[in-house]
Amino acid sequence: MGSEFVMFSLTPMLIGVFASVACALPGNFLILRRQALIGDAISHVVLPGIVVAFLLTGVVAALPMLLGAAGAAVLAVILIEAIKRLGRIEPGAAMGVTFTTLFAGGVLLLEQSDTSSVHLDVEHALMGNLESLVWLRATDWSSLMDPWALAGLPEELPRIAVVCFAVILLTLVFWRWLKISTFDEGFAQALGLPVGMIGMGLVITAAVAAVAAFDAVGSIIVIAMFICPPAAARLMTNGLERQVLWSVLFAVVSAVAGYVLAGYGPLWLGAEDAVSAAGMIATVSGAILALACLFGPHRSRVGAQAEA
Repeated sequence: MGSEFVMFSLTPMLIGVFASVACALPGNFLILRRQALIGDAISHVVLPGIVVAFLLTGVVAALPMLLGAAGAAVLAVILIEAIKRLGRIEPGAAMGVTFTTLFAGGVLLLEQSDTSSVHLDVEHALMGNLESLVWLRATDWSSLMDPWALAGLPEELPRIAVVCFAVILLTLVFWRWLKISTFDEGFAQALGLPVGMIGMGLVITAAVAAVAAFDAVGSIIVIAMFICPPAAARLMTNGLERQVLWSVLFAVVSAVAGYVLAGYGPLWLGAEDAVSAAGMIATVSGAILALACLFGPHRSRVGAQAEA
């Protein structure tokens, strides 16, 4: 039993956890800054980046696609900030204009080039491929100490692990700046903090996390983890530090419970086939948010603030 878990479930579960945490951490600050939909915007704008990467390289490979998607995501956040600050319009409108324009540009590229005859795997980008990220060289837990077995780990695991730990490190290093500029931008400017650069750095970090995650877990989880764990955590506490910890806990629980329920939930109910792990993880995160809305100790306070 242990050997089967290590081979078939350990790596996809870890990838889901790392991706969820990497998206949930910046999601806390995006929600507090009323920029929660930045994750949705990023998931839309990766299409032109993927198409351009194919046109330049001529191959459908993970690395060029990720680089192209990352470039498109960074371009998107730069355009969003530029439109918001130069045009002085509401952030949601800036995001809507940017991601619809870039997404439409990607569709036009597909229609006007030979890429329309190539399978770019849109379903893969939407739902991810967690179920296929198995560790075939593993035999049991001792494989964690075997260099030959470790060399056979799915490449998505070290990639998302590095991004996750980088996001954690950046959050710790710039914690004070993020906290001050998020809650009182005027005070941050008075202190001489580079408020514009902090905001830009936050959305670029979110973009990198989203792009690193979507290849393995798909855009559904990316969008859900940017919003659901931080929003649920916001209803659990009145302190930013505790909110971030709650969001990490909710992200981990969503990834683990979602993956288990996707594989075994239908069997427990008498069905024969498993369901999408990405869809179930997003569903569990939504269920956690719903419970927080109903029973969270600070739900009335947040609602009163929204009405004010």
